[in-house]
Order: sequence, then C-alpha cells, then structure tokens
Amino acid sequence: MTDQAGINPDRIDINNAEACRHWAAKLDATEQQLREAVSSVGDVAADVEMHLKGSHSTTNSDRVRELGA
Repeated sequence: MTDQAGINPDRIDINNAEACRHWAAKLDATEQQLREAVSSVGDVAADVEMHLKGSHSTTNSDRVRELGA
C-alpha cells in the first residue's frame, strides 16, 4: 500500500529518486544522510527515523545554518 505513487509508507526505497526526496523532506535530512541511515539500519522508515533523530543533536536545519550554508 502506498500513500503516493511509488512511495511506500513503511519502507524507504533509496533507488527511487522521488521517494528519496519525499523521505528526506519528511525526516528533515539530506538525501545523503538518508542514504547513510538506510545503509546503517535498513529501509524500515521507523528505524531510519530513530537513527536520524539519534544522530542529530539539533535539527538538520540548525546544523545547516551552523555550517553557513
């Protein structure tokens, strides 16, 4: 079952560019961070979300501002 064409609500398909953009935005991460998280914990969205939250001491937006981007 999907909520958008090609995007599974429970799994992250890093081989699908649209799905990567969707999940990166939803999880407030870059696509690279998303790919690294999937590589570390697998493609289950809840696991990726917990991994990303655990690796962010602040929000991604705060980290980007700190880097001056």
